[in-house]
Amino acid sequence: MSSSPAKMHPDELDIDEELVSRLVAEQFPQWAGLAVVRVASAGTDNAMYRLGDDMVVRLPRLPGGARQIDKEHRWLPRMAPRLPLAVPTPLAKGEPGAGYGLPWGVYEWLDGENAYDAPLTELRDAAAQLGRFVAALRTVDAVGGPPSWRGNPVIKNDAHVRTAIRELGAAGLLDPEVAAAVWEETLRLPQWDAAPVWLHGDLLPGNLLTCSGRLTAVIDFGGIGVGDPAADTLAAWAVFDAGTREVFRAAADVDDATWARGQGWALCFGLMAEHYYGELCGNGTNPVLAEVGRRTVGEVLAEYAGGAT
Repeated sequence: MSSSPAKMHPDELDIDEELVSRLVAEQFPQWAGLAVVRVASAGTDNAMYRLGDDMVVRLPRLPGGARQIDKEHRWLPRMAPRLPLAVPTPLAKGEPGAGYGLPWGVYEWLDGENAYDAPLTELRDAAAQLGRFVAALRTVDAVGGPPSWRGNPVIKNDAHVRTAIRELGAAGLLDPEVAAAVWEETLRLPQWDAAPVWLHGDLLPGNLLTCSGRLTAVIDFGGIGVGDPAADTLAAWAVFDAGTREVFRAAADVDDATWARGQGWALCFGLMAEHYYGELCGNGTNPVLAEVGRRTVGEVLAEYAGGAT
């Protein structure tokens, strides 16, 4: 029986195994007849379906998602040789069809489980690896790169962050005074004034693959783009802990201001994820991402409180 992933947004497209099978059969007949199985994921932008044993199909969930597939197919082959972790390999780009109106992609399947379902146990090693990955991204020529969705100043999210602080605080989910103090410090930080560089833009547990507790790959490059590299350091709070954060920072090789803006991005992401996807203040459609957001905010606020004593 065909099944669609639960919808997290009111304008999501209808996607299921039958649609994917039709698209593949019509456009890539050499793969027709291969088993199509939905891959459970807390990702908000793309639905994924395993195709046979060695491939995966990614389809944007939202009407505005067409550029994500195009970006991955254009830029990933250029970046992969420069990166110290495995990344998806595009195999084919599909066109709109079978009642689905967006481009979609077929990629090689990468073994492993996401770091939310199968948490990292070798945290220090993972922190060093992911830090080197972030640093390596910055070395790739950024000329012609599209703007990242998190490459702009984090302060542009001011209104949303303040709303989240107020409503999450009222629900008893955080200390609104401490959260507001961290955010006010973020607003006063110097902004990125160098040339834009590449960043992944979404280095969260669901986009990291693990095998036997070790970090093996980075996936979901739909947000790849250029801008301020600070957003890629949000992984320090979203993935790592107080004991391994500095390992990541040293390997990522960022200056103090970029690191501080990254903490602001971690707070921003965490607040907005919990506020939008959580059950108490949001729509309750993505408890996994809400939990990641809550944990990230907790790490930021604990670090701030510890530094203030």
